[in-house]
Amino acid sequence: MTWTNHIPEAAKRYLENNRLDEVECVIADLPGIARGKAVPAIKWDKQTHFHLPNSIFFQTITGDWGEAAGPDGFLEPDMILKPDLATATAAPWAADGTLQVIHDAFDQKGNPVPFSPRNVLRRVVDLYKAEGWTPVVAPEMEFYLVGRNIDPAKPIEPMMGRTGRPAAGRQAYSMSAVDDYGPVIDDIYEYAEIQGIEIDGIAQEGGAGQLEINLRHGDPILLADQVFYFKRLIREAALKHDCFATFMAKPIEGEPGSAMHIHHSVLDEKGRNIFTGPQGGETDAFFHFIGGLQEHMPNVIAMIAPYVNSFRRYVRDHAAPINLEWGRDNRTTGIRIPISDPTARRVENRLAGMDCNPYLAIAASLACGYLGLRDEIRPDKRWRGDAYEAEDEIPQGLYAALELFDNATAIHDVIGPDFARVYSIVKRAEYNEFLQVISPWEREHLLLNV
Repeated sequence: MTWTNHIPEAAKRYLENNRLDEVECVIADLPGIARGKAVPAIKWDKQTHFHLPNSIFFQTITGDWGEAAGPDGFLEPDMILKPDLATATAAPWAADGTLQVIHDAFDQKGNPVPFSPRNVLRRVVDLYKAEGWTPVVAPEMEFYLVGRNIDPAKPIEPMMGRTGRPAAGRQAYSMSAVDDYGPVIDDIYEYAEIQGIEIDGIAQEGGAGQLEINLRHGDPILLADQVFYFKRLIREAALKHDCFATFMAKPIEGEPGSAMHIHHSVLDEKGRNIFTGPQGGETDAFFHFIGGLQEHMPNVIAMIAPYVNSFRRYVRDHAAPINLEWGRDNRTTGIRIPISDPTARRVENRLAGMDCNPYLAIAASLACGYLGLRDEIRPDKRWRGDAYEAEDEIPQGLYAALELFDNATAIHDVIGPDFARVYSIVKRAEYNEFLQVISPWEREHLLLNV
């Protein structure tokens, strides 16, 4: 078992206390669902890679398929999936000793599969590195704990707290509200500690049963891996306590949506923040990064708000930005500059929904910032006051967002043209599936009135 020399310390500690029974070989598909195989430990010791068909990247969220295979047709050739042992982590909810390992996707000639989300993010990070830059990100994850819901026709309701009453809304930062579902949070902390994931903090958000978890800043691929793992961790902790965790952008009517805010900074080759000058002031690079977000974010909304439900979150005066203005310590702007020391100066993108694929959302946001740095794009004047008074700058719905995405050739050059082609086809297939469903609103208001 020489491979154990190359796994993180947390995984080593787990194996010291648990006999390894199984290894889950996983990779994120376009929605961010974990695909892969469970391998007995005795076989894992001898395995250097495994195979899955490339069609896993052509699947919609419903399990249907987009016609994205290319000119050779839907042949479903095998990809070669190689483990990144640095991602090995426990699955502490499993009955027997189980490790999870994220894999990277290559074609049979050894080339990275361009529509694998982790490869898309690595491509963007490599563009930064080619310029002598190291991007740093910190995601904030918002989600809801809700009552078990096995009937799609039934509205989602907040979970029942320890008081015997449903979780209440409008209790942002309430410690009592957090305590109300403390057993779930205790297991989230325990699972995260076993997995070696560092939590920066947990807070009650404004929605009924809505929480926010902040992760410590770091390498974009590492942080995307952690969000990918964290979604499963949180779901498992919730299920243990007879409730669901949901990362839908807008799960409950009348309640705030759930975002994945992304904080960014960029370091030079000496580890210095390029957003801060020698005297502690803001640099041209700082403003160019903001300018890139303002210029290009409309073109990647389809990547950070990937479903029809995503756009229900963008509601004026309802805790989600509807604009691309930037402001200092201003949560009504789409681009916020938090209070920080000069060395920690960063830019917060508040537009992404928590329903996003973390690899793709971080890649999209960094791609916009990269183009701003490369092309020296100047931002608009800083917004002062309530930015909900600004003009709407978010595409009105998934179809409009895909129209912008399809025409964004500069973005395609950064994230990869083949990925852009596949992503658009799959998302359009998904949208067409949605159009075949008749909603309760239509039955209520159109059945007898039109």
